[in-house]
Amino acid sequence: MFNQQRGLTLVELLVAISILAIVAVLGWRGLDGIVRARITLTSDLEQTRGMQLTFAQLQSDCLHLASPTILLNRPSILAKPAQLNLVRTVFADSQPSRLQVVSYLIKEGVLTRRESAATRDLVELDTIWKSAISNTDVAPIVALQSGVSAMTMRFWFAGSNGWSVPFTASPTTQVTPVIAPIAPTGLEVALQLQGQQTSLLKVFLLGAL
Repeated sequence: MFNQQRGLTLVELLVAISILAIVAVLGWRGLDGIVRARITLTSDLEQTRGMQLTFAQLQSDCLHLASPTILLNRPSILAKPAQLNLVRTVFADSQPSRLQVVSYLIKEGVLTRRESAATRDLVELDTIWKSAISNTDVAPIVALQSGVSAMTMRFWFAGSNGWSVPFTASPTTQVTPVIAPIAPTGLEVALQLQGQQTSLLKVFLLGAL
């Protein structure tokens, strides 16, 4: 007697291939979903880390805001849409304190920070200040955070009953920056990230150091 071996029919082979194809597609979709979720999570973590570093740097600058006494009643801070300029006091070991102009600016979706050379000459500081607020300063620019669509700010003054919006609108709808004649004691900054419905808001104490 001969052993008869029965092979797969064409229909059975096609069914097996179809099942394997379905399993492969389902597996690929699951893997693709995991990869996409990981990319999104990594991007969110990078944005969160970037914002933490940005707020930490801004907090340091705000705490060292120069007092009106040192500036002889010169403005120490100016805010307008997508731009913040301030004068901070710089301390270094074995050196006298000096003054420095710091500028935050959103350009093409990137929040940047620029700091001038430190000086003790108020006349030189005036020149640096004018260059900073007109964006003609040639100091190096450091990119802090990408994907930023807007930056809005409000001031808090001692004895006030609420936050003050540091902008005034003219009849031609142009926005004019307001330079605080009296240094505010608090600053509220709201950063709007691209693709996000809510903005990130943080309050800073000004000139505490």
